[in-house]
Amino acid sequence: MDGFVSIVREKAEGKGGYEGVVAYLREQLLSGELKTGDCLLPERELSARLGVSRQVLREALRALAMIGAVEIRHGVGTIVSRPDVSTLGEFFTFALAQQSEVIDDIMEARIAIEHHAIRLACRRAGQADFDRLAERLYDIVETIHDPEAGGHADFRFHEALVQAGGSPTLISLYSSIASLMMRSHLDRREQIIQVEGITEFLIDHHRKIFEAIVARDAGVADELLTRHFEIGADFRRRAGFRSAAANLRSSASETNIIQGEQNADRDR
Repeated sequence: MDGFVSIVREKAEGKGGYEGVVAYLREQLLSGELKTGDCLLPERELSARLGVSRQVLREALRALAMIGAVEIRHGVGTIVSRPDVSTLGEFFTFALAQQSEVIDDIMEARIAIEHHAIRLACRRAGQADFDRLAERLYDIVETIHDPEAGGHADFRFHEALVQAGGSPTLISLYSSIASLMMRSHLDRREQIIQVEGITEFLIDHHRKIFEAIVARDAGVADELLTRHFEIGADFRRRAGFRSAAANLRSSASETNIIQGEQNADRDR
């Protein structure tokens, strides 16, 4: 118990009341003194140990409960819990949604995560991972002509790829930006679905990535993923040119109609 006190005093030193409580919980978790499911000391004793008022302690614990770090059970106490990653996802969504070019920034983060994850997957993936990837590949094939369902299937394949890497940190980071990535997948699928050759690319390239992971060839898998993102970007550029050309034709048609009506009015 003396060791417990020294850790608290050392880590909380120089911090305000709220920060001291948060620092205590963080350091106790990192040191292994506290684990998920442990019950914190009673409020009176904990506030005395941390040198904060009971009111400050309650406010800090309520804030920690909001992010899922603890669970306050009346009649039981405050229990250490594992935060739901979706909470972090909501934070990222609100924090990043107000930034310009947020999708491009998220795409860069996604590429970095997937490149490391695919190399890990080639070493760590088990049969359950292979089965999950095979199911996601089947879904891509089945939904290839449906932009919305296809976008979801594409995202789930890449999500399974990251899961196959077996890194809890990478999986958590990927999950935290999942809602923004999903929007990106759906937007891109809507843009490129009419471009010639896109269906073959989506099916064949995902299949090649899957085969490289199963073969545990990290070099080939990583190179295929690089090409996957490059070719995907090229299809989006082509889709952009296609859309711009269509808009120009529409604008020219409207101009011709207006000019025709004006000429008809003059003739009358």
